[in-house]
Amino acid sequence: MSRSTPTHTRVHTSQTNPVSGAPAIAADSKRPSAISVAGDTLDAIRRDVAACTRCRELACTRTQTVFGVGNPHARLCFLGEAPGADEDRRGEPFVGRAGQLLDRIIEACTLKREEVYILNILKCRPPGNRNPEPDEAANCRPFLDRQLALIKPEFLCCLGAVAAKNLLGREDSIGKMRGRVFDYHGIKVVCTYHPAYLLRNPSAKRDTWEDMQMLMKLMGIELPGRQ
Repeated sequence: MSRSTPTHTRVHTSQTNPVSGAPAIAADSKRPSAISVAGDTLDAIRRDVAACTRCRELACTRTQTVFGVGNPHARLCFLGEAPGADEDRRGEPFVGRAGQLLDRIIEACTLKREEVYILNILKCRPPGNRNPEPDEAANCRPFLDRQLALIKPEFLCCLGAVAAKNLLGREDSIGKMRGRVFDYHGIKVVCTYHPAYLLRNPSAKRDTWEDMQMLMKLMGIELPGRQ
């Protein structure tokens, strides 16, 4: 597969997990579908995000919003939970130590950061890096849905339980969601550990690499032999 061509082709989504042969697991039907508004653009969404004050605490404490970065026609998106201090300062997701580890994971998959798209459930940093509150995630959800509707990724990797639970509307632990392929409105979704968790628990890196191998097999990307 040539990854230098920026064109994006949507493929038919099978109802079967092409790795295990098991049925793909549908997202919670109560979740809203991605809304595509005629004439919408990522720049327009970025402006809407920058002006957003729906979450009073977050709007008052943020340095700036953190929209998303990468290829607007990416086949693969990585979804985290929320910006941290480094991201709040620079206005770009995953730029701190966890971001550096994510970059290495992406490179190990024979991809480049600029080839994928990286975004978060929340566009503002929660004070103290706490988890997003349910109402905050709900307030930010329309922005995420609009982004995904425009990017039209074929694949999405949820980084950590917060991202996975919010996107899919499930209450399973990340350990139970790993190794499975979910369907979110035609997007194949794989869940793995957040890079920040891997920094605290290096032994989980092997599990994450297994998840990435599964994801790359789904994408039709052959990886070099690795331990």
